[in-house]
Amino acid sequence: MILPLLNRWLAPALACLLLLIGPAAASPLVDPAWLRQALASAAPPLLLDASPTRQHGAGHIPGAVNVDFYSYGAREVDAATMQARMRAWGIRNAGEQRIVIHDQGGTMLATWLFYELHRHGVAPERLHLLDGGLAAWKAAGGAVVTELTPAPPSGDVGVGALREDVRVRLPEFLAGAGDPAGHALLEALDPPYYYGGAKFFSRGGHVPHALLTPADDFFRPDKTFKPRAELQALMTHLGVRREQQVYSYCGGGVAASVPYFALKFLLDYPRVALYQGSQKEWLEDPRGLPLWSYAAPALLRDADWLHGFSNTMLRTFSHSPISIIDVRAAEAYALGHLPFALSLPAERFEQELARPERLAALLGPAGVDPTHEAVIVSEGGLNKRSAIVFALLEQLGQRKVSLLLDSVDDWGLRGLSLSKEPTRVGARKPALDPTIAPVDYQAAPRTVLVRGPGAAGPGLPRVYLAVGAQPPSPALPGKTVHLPYGQLLDASGRPKPAHEIWSLLAKAGLPRHAQIISVGDDAGEAAIGYVLLRLMGFADVKLLAA
Repeated sequence: MILPLLNRWLAPALACLLLLIGPAAASPLVDPAWLRQALASAAPPLLLDASPTRQHGAGHIPGAVNVDFYSYGAREVDAATMQARMRAWGIRNAGEQRIVIHDQGGTMLATWLFYELHRHGVAPERLHLLDGGLAAWKAAGGAVVTELTPAPPSGDVGVGALREDVRVRLPEFLAGAGDPAGHALLEALDPPYYYGGAKFFSRGGHVPHALLTPADDFFRPDKTFKPRAELQALMTHLGVRREQQVYSYCGGGVAASVPYFALKFLLDYPRVALYQGSQKEWLEDPRGLPLWSYAAPALLRDADWLHGFSNTMLRTFSHSPISIIDVRAAEAYALGHLPFALSLPAERFEQELARPERLAALLGPAGVDPTHEAVIVSEGGLNKRSAIVFALLEQLGQRKVSLLLDSVDDWGLRGLSLSKEPTRVGARKPALDPTIAPVDYQAAPRTVLVRGPGAAGPGLPRVYLAVGAQPPSPALPGKTVHLPYGQLLDASGRPKPAHEIWSLLAKAGLPRHAQIISVGDDAGEAAIGYVLLRLMGFADVKLLAA
């Protein structure tokens, strides 16, 4: 008897309480239904519209205060100026004022304002984003007005010491670029900028070791953020680990707020910071800091580089952690080869395509050290012979593998010395002996080669990149993208510039985030596709060996 009476009394009381304080929001993202209820409560949140003034004037949520990024920009201002801005927007310290930020939906403006308020002292528990922005509000039937919102009552927020833990400065960002194991650098620009085909400033490209994570990758077509599980799958696919220090950047620091917000507040990554200086500051630095166009340019080597790190003086008096593998025919090797090159014809590798682990018994006694960078020498450029050896060495677990794009003839034409005597492999004398010692080839194998189409693994979809002259027949299960590898190489057989390769891959319809298997008319062709995708930074690439 008492319980029903309590329920009859408690239900209206709780309803009144919710009307006074508004609905609780455990997430930094809120939806239109939540916002509609909150705005109708006795303590409505402060609603900030980060859209440009013209878009705000064309239609906005009733009561939204326009905070136009393009009016105040991303330029650094002193604490007093920022405090005056925040007070003019109506931000208070008193009470538990909640703040809901929105833009048109699916842009960088709302996340940037979230970052700015958080950095200037507003507790993240008070900050929310309207997921999907004005587009989601309209889709849910929310009212839109064009009348100018009256200026809100002046706030009393105070700006003191800034949160420096959410922002990274150039010295730390530069150190992070040199430590890809401990750091993940996320570039929020679109692929044409990342691959050097477009630029905001003096040069195009990306900071060394940065991962391509355009702001658009974090949104669904309806402009809401992708579900957390999908975002986490994307980060796992890219190899972004929770124990790493994550830095986001873009051209001027604003688009970088999208991956920053997603990782820090949606995925709860513990160490995330935004590099406000971004490419602008990086390129203004008087040291001439580098930008890359290929995601992994060190997969390609030239004669000057190899001669500088593998020469008689260095190998005699110091140490050269490089194994040079000449994959040409033995007859070509005998006519002239690079100093310290080891003769291991590609045909010998191809014979073990079905059992690549057997190659360890060949490589170790021949002098190939698995802890070295193995540089493959062939007829020049990227060809089937060099590509299949590259793939097999990566399958075996060689620490690093690269291709010498110059041919042996190119080497000689540069005036660099060639040898006709086989490279000495054997026991080294106690001192000043450049003889290459045989080793016990022990490495942790990777999965590069796959046998037959099989079923896709968990996570992202499987896509086949067919690089032969004709599409595969019979058709492979699942999506197949056909792009002959010759279109990706220049007349000399070298990979085309990164932005041209990207343009061709995108036009062909190859997704950036998928389990990609390169296929061809033979394993060598498939290996060329594999090398090119590794060069471009695709995260999950394999080749079909049979």
